[in-house]
Amino acid sequence: MILANAYRSHACDALTLKDVDQTVRLAGWVHRKRDHGNLLFVDVRDHYGVTQIVVRSDHAAFAVADAVRPESVIQVVGTVVARTPETVNPKIPTGDIEVVLDQITVLAEADTLPFPVNSDVDTSEELRLRHRYLDLRREGVHNNIVLRSNIIQTLRQSMLARGFLELQTPILTASSPEGARDYVVPSRQHPGKFYALPQAPQMFKQLFMVAGFDKYFQIAPCFRDEDSRADRSPGEFYQLDLEMSFVTQEEVFATLEPVLHHLFTTFAGEKTVSPLPFPRITYDQALLQYGCDKPDLRSPILCCDATDVFAGSGFQLFANRIAAGDVVRAIPAPGAASQSRKFYDDLNAWARAEGAGGLGYVIFEAGEAKGPIAKNLDAARLESLKTIAGLKDGDAVFFACGRAEDIPPFVARARMKISHDLNLVQDDHFAFCWVVDYPMFEYDPKAGGIAFSHNPFSMPQGGLEALNTQDPLTIKAYQYDIVCNGIELCSGAIRNHRRDIMMRAFEIAGYTAQHVESHFPALMEAFRYGAPPHGGAAPGIDRMVMLLAGSENIREVIAFPMTQRAEDLMMSAPAEISDHHKRELFIQSVVPVKPVTGNG
Repeated sequence: MILANAYRSHACDALTLKDVDQTVRLAGWVHRKRDHGNLLFVDVRDHYGVTQIVVRSDHAAFAVADAVRPESVIQVVGTVVARTPETVNPKIPTGDIEVVLDQITVLAEADTLPFPVNSDVDTSEELRLRHRYLDLRREGVHNNIVLRSNIIQTLRQSMLARGFLELQTPILTASSPEGARDYVVPSRQHPGKFYALPQAPQMFKQLFMVAGFDKYFQIAPCFRDEDSRADRSPGEFYQLDLEMSFVTQEEVFATLEPVLHHLFTTFAGEKTVSPLPFPRITYDQALLQYGCDKPDLRSPILCCDATDVFAGSGFQLFANRIAAGDVVRAIPAPGAASQSRKFYDDLNAWARAEGAGGLGYVIFEAGEAKGPIAKNLDAARLESLKTIAGLKDGDAVFFACGRAEDIPPFVARARMKISHDLNLVQDDHFAFCWVVDYPMFEYDPKAGGIAFSHNPFSMPQGGLEALNTQDPLTIKAYQYDIVCNGIELCSGAIRNHRRDIMMRAFEIAGYTAQHVESHFPALMEAFRYGAPPHGGAAPGIDRMVMLLAGSENIREVIAFPMTQRAEDLMMSAPAEISDHHKRELFIQSVVPVKPVTGNG
């Protein structure tokens, strides 16, 4: 890049052999220095790249170049020369040239750094976050933030090209009684009252539809006071929030799928991306075949129900548990018959460490079924097992037994453990799918009644008739997630736009009409004046960048993340405020008293 200003004529990635003999100005940070006796090499780095500067020991500028510390900001003026063949560096764009130094100006001297930034050496996360502005100079993290910017730009262009309006929703709003825990903000002008930071723009984007805006999107900040995970940042996150009027579920899919497919194919590098349309997997199918509603389709293993195979069989352990109400899930292991005994013993040990009694198995090899369990199953049952699990000679199959509502998480972990151990996971692929037909309601054992299972504002399939005539636990919702490589990228739904259906759904979940009106006043009032059918979704920006950057931790793709305990070490937040500030806000702090410990 050519930059014509007082500090630099070129960026540090721009100079090539075509610039030989030119006098140039560069500015940046001292990335690395190498003293070769009569020659000193200084790598200068800016946002764009690195250029090597060389100065002889007898040059007037040598003393300054020799004394300047790493990460000091300098300006250099010099002449571009070609490197000798043996010193060419093909790893960088400027590797064919170097700049012979004529003048050097130290623009800002750097103190000794708390950790090196010219390499990715291991540094404690606490130190990195405390000095995040330095950590962001490191190539890997710096590139992640550039990638994030490019991803957001690509998403914005895709949405605008599809006729969406980019609209903004409020940051200070009312507390939401449903969902995660709010961050609240005290109001100075209204003593004793509080704003809340939005967990998502859900209500406002629906109100945009009621107001007649046909297609809305926003790169929306969301705030939730919840614990950190590897794929979830505490405090705040960003999502591509979108909503559309007069659409069916399939029309939402047809709009969002090309946006995500284009994004991932643009930034996937050598990895492949699921072709369009993405597979649709029902919630019930996902729990059965994958053990979870976030299926990782990079593995070909499909689990299945093997309860009937073992019911009344000679394998008494399973037969007795089935009689008591348990179920059996089969987890195929393609090609595992060739594995050693240690492979099976290690999986058993892993299962016990996961809290299971073990991981029983049957091996199909040389036309026979082998293993302790196989000896207790007759030929018809073994043949049935091969059929339902899709097994062939050379395969094995593992089993998990337990309550139908409890067993899926273990099945999911076992499926992926076996997949990784057998090298079945397609690591160079982004595997997308939709999970659809979520249940509208579930039984809440703590409350002893029916509760919403996912999103109370989703339209039930079958509408008011289903709510009035069906067992609530059998009702599905027009509710969906999009999943990539086992990570949920977003949830979405066709919204419930009718007051009568909304009131009935909340009534089934144990809420009165007065409760609904008082807790969602704007939405319920707006629905009195004609709300169009509408739906949308909100893919998470942070998670998409994490996947495309190949990072295992979401903090690596956020410019200024918090710690797992929701602390900003760099800015010392959260922090106490003065008593004067508290009085202005009509609040006081009540700090929990720590218990006293000791021998006294």
